[in-house]
Amino acid sequence: MKKAAKKTTGQATATQAVGYVRVSTTEQATEGVSLAAQEERIRAYCTMAGLELVAVVRDEGVSASKELATRPGGAELLTQVTDRGVKNIVALKLDRLFRDAADCLNQTRAWDEAGVSLHLIDMGGTAINTGTAMGRFFITMAAGFAELERNMIAERTTQALAHKKAHGEVYGPTPLGFDRNGDALVENEAEQETVKRILDMKVAGASINEIARRLTAEQVPTKKGGSKWYASTVSNVLKNSLHGKEVA
Repeated sequence: MKKAAKKTTGQATATQAVGYVRVSTTEQATEGVSLAAQEERIRAYCTMAGLELVAVVRDEGVSASKELATRPGGAELLTQVTDRGVKNIVALKLDRLFRDAADCLNQTRAWDEAGVSLHLIDMGGTAINTGTAMGRFFITMAAGFAELERNMIAERTTQALAHKKAHGEVYGPTPLGFDRNGDALVENEAEQETVKRILDMKVAGASINEIARRLTAEQVPTKKGGSKWYASTVSNVLKNSLHGKEVA
């Protein structure tokens, strides 16, 4: 985490602002999202809006799945507000700051009660400022739509994986009991015997830890050719619908 050199000192004024920029490792690798570009747009917005940008907090390689307070930069951002009295937070988009709608609405409500305004400068080509009633309304709507989109993507992904499994297609790492043939999964007879043993032991009442110990003691090869079995590996076999009904 790196921050701009200038920090607030003494009593903050109503026009002082802190900027927040974040990029995840995945975004850096696949989308070329630039922290510098985010910061440049934040600085331009503050100049236009008459805000004094006193700090820019960065979270580099940090996933949006983490709550704001648990991120290094997020914790610093909250300190700027609670300890130094900064009254304006500026970020590029909703997903830079929050992991879901509940996280967004809870945090913005707390900021609103403390007289802190959130400025999001790239919301469909316009900026939102929660210092106004209209801004608070729009951010509530935006948070809801963002969560709907995430849930719909997750639902489509789940359906696609289920379809691939049902049709014996490759859907991820090749599971125990199968080999990959192009985009199709074909049964591996030797591994199918191991799968059957795991299922039989579980039905007979063995715990996943006990199953893992037995397979390790007998040096039964794992999918990757090793001989060390873990409870998590056994659990994955038991939960895989490719092997028939899941065994709890």
